[in-house]
Amino acid sequence: MQPSNQIQLVRLLLARLERVSVDSYWAHRASGVRGGMLRALEKVEAGQAVDESALKRLMDKGFQILEQAALERTR
Repeated sequence: MQPSNQIQLVRLLLARLERVSVDSYWAHRASGVRGGMLRALEKVEAGQAVDESALKRLMDKGFQILEQAALERTR
């Protein structure tokens, strides 16, 4: 089971990725990462084991996407 602060971080990241503008190049990538994170979160909430390293990679990719989408907006 994930520590509760990591689950909160996943939920926050999901909410932020959902807000990436549909006009953005990064929107499609954000959608894919969100899907993977949602599946992992569902497993955690169902009490099933989750691949920690896979979840970490998804979260890292999510943060990268948010950063790139923010940079795109400032241009």
